[in-house]
Amino acid sequence: MSEFEYDFFVIGAGSGGVRTARTAAALGARTAVAEARFLGGTCVNVGCIPKKLYTYAAHIQSDLKDAASFGWSIAQGQFNWRTLKTNKDQEIKRLNGIYENLLKNAGVDIIEGRAKLEGANSVRVGERLITARHIVVATGGTPFMPSIPGIELAMNSDDFFELTEQPRRVVIVGGGFIATELAGVFRGLGSSVTLIHRGDLLLKGFDQDIRQFYTDCASHEFDLHLHCQVTGINRDSGQQELTLDLNNGSQLTTDAVLFATGRQPNSDNLGLEEAGVQLTDNGAVVVDEHFRTSVGGVYAIGDVIDRVALTPVALAEGQLLANQLFGDSQNRQMRYDLIPSAVFATPQIATVGLTEEQALSQYASVKVFTSRFRPLKYTLSKREHFTYMKMLVDAKTDKVLGVHMAGDDAAEIVQGMAVALQAGATKADFDATIGIHPTAAEEFVTMRTPVAIRG
Repeated sequence: MSEFEYDFFVIGAGSGGVRTARTAAALGARTAVAEARFLGGTCVNVGCIPKKLYTYAAHIQSDLKDAASFGWSIAQGQFNWRTLKTNKDQEIKRLNGIYENLLKNAGVDIIEGRAKLEGANSVRVGERLITARHIVVATGGTPFMPSIPGIELAMNSDDFFELTEQPRRVVIVGGGFIATELAGVFRGLGSSVTLIHRGDLLLKGFDQDIRQFYTDCASHEFDLHLHCQVTGINRDSGQQELTLDLNNGSQLTTDAVLFATGRQPNSDNLGLEEAGVQLTDNGAVVVDEHFRTSVGGVYAIGDVIDRVALTPVALAEGQLLANQLFGDSQNRQMRYDLIPSAVFATPQIATVGLTEEQALSQYASVKVFTSRFRPLKYTLSKREHFTYMKMLVDAKTDKVLGVHMAGDDAAEIVQGMAVALQAGATKADFDATIGIHPTAAEEFVTMRTPVAIRG
């Protein structure tokens, strides 16, 4: 009889936690997962999935406007925020049930409640003390809110999905992917949007040309305030409007304010430090290349380790960890290069590989190919909606180093580009590929002359 109740105990039933639990159970490990909030984690409940549903809703208004140029006479119609939320909630509830069935069908025990680490091989959930040979922390991340006067009057990205009424005016603070995506949702659904960012360009970390292109687009869609910060929030005596104090001495009046100023690892109140698990200054769990923490038998994956905060990365980490412990992948390590990512803003942005800045830091000479055009869809309506594409190539080896796109269907297109880069494609491989006409994607195989050779 085993000295432990479980072989594998997972704290957190988000994307990474569910994947690692199911994989371990399939490999024969006695597995349990503890979840204090909702199955599926951030992505399913207050992230990727509901965000994408709201994004679809936000695009319908512009599509209706474009319809006239194609001969359609369609009434503008009326949008009801509450209906969208109700339908979204029903879909998320359905997905929660799917996650529950996936775990149960895999033989994983689901324990409701917040688990706290008691030591190398034990956790406590409520009054219950549970022992396990291996314990993995997969608690994800949580929105960061700055400490400014009146911050309790603002909402974060989690709160956004609980809104039952649409604000007529909204201020969004932040310049990353969450801020830009939710700004696009509010704008597309008819709210007046002010976007405040402390930097000079939006989307820090992306290729500089993509950042400039998107920031220019955003300046036409939103009331954009760059080099600006909110220093305080006040509610008027009528309890309706909010007044924001800005660091330049001015004020803004709005109906709602949303802070999307980053996320932080969800590692508080888990007993980690007390058990000896090393954390970084921002609360991320420190792990090695095999996801081992500083305490033997305790591991961590996903956003809580603050490497690459993307759902597919957490899935891959979780699967790899389970295979390392119970399968045949003991020596395999996670690769973090060539991870594609997307921003479901307007325009949509997707990228894989190196930015130009990164490429120039690693390669002596880099060829830069770009294309900017109005997609065929908007030529009749004359809508000022453009696509921008960029490809970076090592001048010495002809290897494609990075692909970046801003425009319709960017995520769908760049996912295919990611396969090519993973396979080590050269610019000659792209040139030899026949394009599908007429599409935006064919631009990536018809770029012939570099706009610059840098290095």
